[in-house]
Amino acid sequence: MGSIAYAAATNDDEPPRAAHTLRIATYNASLNRDTDGALVRSLGTRDASGRGADPQARVIAEVLQRVAPDVLLINEFDYDAAGVALRLFDERYLRAPWNGAPALRFRERFAPPVNTGVPSRVDLDRDGRIAGPNDALGFGLFPGQYGLAVYSKYSPAALAVLPLSSKNHVDLPLRLPNGRTLHFLVSHPTPPAFDGPEDRNGRRNHDEIRLWADYLSPEKAGYLLDDQGRRGGLAADASFVIVGDLNADPDDGGSYQNAIRQLLDHPRVNAEVARGSWRPRSAGGLAAAQRQGGANLTQHADPRFDTADFGDNGDDAPGNLRADYVLPSKDLQVCASGVFWPTPAEPMWRLVNDDVRASSDHRLVWVDVALPGFTCPSPAR
Repeated sequence: MGSIAYAAATNDDEPPRAAHTLRIATYNASLNRDTDGALVRSLGTRDASGRGADPQARVIAEVLQRVAPDVLLINEFDYDAAGVALRLFDERYLRAPWNGAPALRFRERFAPPVNTGVPSRVDLDRDGRIAGPNDALGFGLFPGQYGLAVYSKYSPAALAVLPLSSKNHVDLPLRLPNGRTLHFLVSHPTPPAFDGPEDRNGRRNHDEIRLWADYLSPEKAGYLLDDQGRRGGLAADASFVIVGDLNADPDDGGSYQNAIRQLLDHPRVNAEVARGSWRPRSAGGLAAAQRQGGANLTQHADPRFDTADFGDNGDDAPGNLRADYVLPSKDLQVCASGVFWPTPAEPMWRLVNDDVRASSDHRLVWVDVALPGFTCPSPAR
């Protein structure tokens, strides 16, 4: 097998990459809007040069260009059946260089329908009315709000969709060099908040995460049925990576029964990325917790591992949390990892800062794995 140069975990604005690696990223980009079609309209605006003019989308695109993933999940990207927003973001933002960052080109793009905003016809929140976003199959002001978008430099094989969640659970097999298949397992569970003492959202978040844990466990996956009528879980020898804003921190926040530990402690998940030396981190997360104080001062976890900049003050403020994950299977060799969260002293601070309107209240998380036929050294960090 060939060898590749080691690319250590980094806080750099533009993380270096080794040859013959696959960079996998997840980013809750908050590209959601309050009305159906609004994202298409805003992404469709252009400046004098023909590039996209939406200011938030420009910043999101530059973050992506700085990190340059090969396979990318974007959470909170409003769905439209014609895929117009998906195409516009690709053509007018990702492929347009921003502030010296190189254009980013993907071979494939994909956005599945989601359950957000789809009427359930049931009074789920028990307020005496069957109406509104809380009575949808997944919280949303209209069908497709807070959707998912996948961009990839590799072609997909057969798709499996498990429509059992607030948005969706998607198994997107990607064909890698040498014929290897990587299962890109995509989801965005509901946050364990915005409910009452019954904790319905906390319990739902737990069960949406449990779905992936069961999908990885053949002895537990018999109840799962995808949209093609196929029953069961992922093959025992399959390579995979679980990606998404899973809205659950292993140590802090309000998740039900430490929901994310179902995946972090799963025997098929790469333990070094889940809890060990390859856990994605940033200096910016530490700096933010120290600067913002509030709820961050009483948390248990190391803020270097945070991926979301949430509210810090008030009775219900969770503080910053580890909410976003890239979790490869244990058979994949990890070469590098990180969270794109610059400190105020770094040039790319302008892409995040403390104003969520600049880009998002989440940070991009990335992990590099060795491609088939290559290896990378993994020294202690």
